[in-house]
Order: sequence, then C-alpha cells, then structure tokens
Amino acid sequence: MAHCRALSGKRRRAADYGASGRRVRPRRVYLISLLLVALAGVLGQLAPTLSSLVVARVVLGIGTSGAYPSAMRIFRTQADRLGCEPPRVAMSFLSLAAQSTSAVGPLLGGVLTEVFGWQSIFTVNIPLAIVAAVLVLFWTPKDPPRSAPFADLIREIDLIGMVLFSALLFSLMIFLMNLTHPIWWALLAAAVLGAMFVAQAVRREQPFIDIRMLVRNGPLAITYLRTSLLMMIVYCIIYGFAQWLESGAGFTSSQAGLMMIPVSVVAAVSSVAGARSKGIRAPIIVSIASALIGCICLLGIDGETSVWIIAAAAMLFGLPQGMFSTATQAAVYIQAPAEDIGAAAGLQRTAQYIGAIAATSILGFLYGQHATDDGFHSVATVMGLLSAVLLFGTILDRTLPRGRVGAERQPQ
Repeated sequence: MAHCRALSGKRRRAADYGASGRRVRPRRVYLISLLLVALAGVLGQLAPTLSSLVVARVVLGIGTSGAYPSAMRIFRTQADRLGCEPPRVAMSFLSLAAQSTSAVGPLLGGVLTEVFGWQSIFTVNIPLAIVAAVLVLFWTPKDPPRSAPFADLIREIDLIGMVLFSALLFSLMIFLMNLTHPIWWALLAAAVLGAMFVAQAVRREQPFIDIRMLVRNGPLAITYLRTSLLMMIVYCIIYGFAQWLESGAGFTSSQAGLMMIPVSVVAAVSSVAGARSKGIRAPIIVSIASALIGCICLLGIDGETSVWIIAAAAMLFGLPQGMFSTATQAAVYIQAPAEDIGAAAGLQRTAQYIGAIAATSILGFLYGQHATDDGFHSVATVMGLLSAVLLFGTILDRTLPRGRVGAERQPQ
C-alpha cells in the first residue's frame, strides 16, 4: 500500500512538473528539482522519526519527478532552435539511466545500508544532485527570457485542477487496492471527481492537464493509452515474477534480486538500440511482441524449472522496458506541440505510473495471499491475452508513423 501511495504521488507530481515546464523555464525547474533531491538527502540523514523519514521521501519524489519533463522540454526547445531531428540518442540516455539505476540501485542500496547504515541511501543523493546540477549549469542552454511576469505565471497555475486530480487518483487507488472486496464508494467518488476535473480543465484557458489538447490530438492520446497498458503488463509480470521467485520457486530475496538484473541489462541495451532506429512503429511492435512471447514462455515455467530457463524467459520483458520507452519518447516528441512538450512528457510518466498501480491491483486479485505456480500462470495468461490484443491494435494503428521519422512537428 505504501508503494502504491508513492507511485500515486509521483504520477501526480509528474503531471505537476510537466505543466511547470510549459509555463516556467525548464532549466530552472530542473535545477530546483535537483535542489529538492539534495534537500531530501539532508533530511533523510537527519531524520529522527519515521514521520520525518516519510517527509524526506516525499521531498525526494517531488525532486525526481521534475527531471524528465524538464529534460524533454530542453531537448525540444534546442532541437527546434537548430532545426534538428528528434534527439533519439540523447533521449535514449534518459531510459538508459532509469534502467541502469533499477539494475544497480537495489545492490548499491544494500551495500550502503550494510556498510554505512540506512541513512546513507538518502545521503548518497547529495553528491549526485550536486554533480548533476553542475552538468546542467555548464552543458544545457540557458532558458529564454520569460515572456510574462512571474506573478502572472503563478496565477495561471490551476490549483483547483491539481486538487481534483490528486483526489481522483487517491480515490481510484483505494478502489484498485481492494479488488477482492471492492469499495464501491471509492469508485463512485473517483467518477464524480473525474467529471469535476474534466469540467475544470475545459473551463480554464490554462488547465492543469489540457483535456482539449488530448481530444484534438488523437495520436498522442493513443500513445498514452498504449503506454499505460503495456506498462501494466510489464509491471504485473515483473512484480509478480519477483514475488513468485521467493514464494513459489523458493529463491531467497538476494537470489531473486540477482535474477532481475539480466532484465534490467536487456532493457538498458535495448533502449540504446531503439534510439539507433530511425523509426517508431517497428520498435513498439517488436517490444509488444516480446512481451507476448515472454508471457507464453512463462506458462511453461514452474518451481522445478532450471534457473537459466527462468532467467531467459524473464529477459524477454526487458525490451518493453527499454526499446518501447525510447520509441514512446520519440512518439511523444513528434506528436505533442512544441509549447506543450513538458506537459506531454509529464503525462507520459503519469501513464506509466497508472499502469504500475493497476499492475499491483491485478496481482493482489490473482495472487491472493501467496504467489503460487497456479497464480503465476494465471498472471501470465491474463497478461498474455492483453499483450495479444495490444499487439493487434498497434499493428492496425494508423496514427503511428511508418518508416523513418525525421524532424516532423505537430501543428502549433
């Protein structure tokens, strides 16, 4: 439950920062985000109670949520200024960084905790944030002059929309986390809050999330939907796989962690490979097909299967994490208007977090109290069927550009 609260908060903050990147200068937002990361390191080191530790984690989440949409806005502004094609290689390093940290992070966290104590997992963010800030200051272009007074920008922020969106996510999370015993009032509240949020977004000239833009921009909306569905499939398998390794296959927690490293390695390598591809459609289709094949392979695995076969089957889910993410970044880049690229990137991350929340809910429903072979096969079956539907829909999707993608831009 705590994990889902963190994801819920992060997906709201991703959208927050996307909107900020659109109205405020992205380089400054990036630097402020790094400052918050460093502050979280200090708070975590000094935290005397659990409550203060939670505060430090929240500050860390706010800071880390700002980097991606701000970076995408910087990429887009610079590429438009120079008349360049989408910086696929540069964007791939965003995915590579995420996949690398997911592979190394648990191991590094364990070493730091063992040698220096649990506070060190917060403290390590201080030098990392400082180094990143120095790189941003020296290597990224300065923000253009602000076109409106800062007070006007503050007044443009849709605070009511933010509150409604947060309440909507929280209500939906309550319902999804109790699928075995549905809390229907939470679903009803989510529906009412969703209607209020849409009405607020349509009414405002500068909404928190531009619903009108999503309605007008069908290709971008389909990209978000595809992202949520595939990430739900991937996270359902990855989270469920880790649980099954311990409960169903009898691996220790450290052994289960080692089994997940090859998945992250494949994700990292495929993100770079996807960046070298000049197309978008083919990497996305290959990634979804890989998830489908992976689900089929998992149906033949049980607690007695060789560890090498288990690892090989799991590695098939690295492509949807790496190659798909890179291709989706490029899709958002060319489908979103230049002035909305920060908000669009934030919504892309929000779509990923929604998929992760849905995955944890489905796992709780299919697994019950323990992850068994039968439960794991049920997860693989359901996710395999969803993968097949998603693959078929993507093949028929005419909004995805075919062939080489150049420097096309959505109409402004």
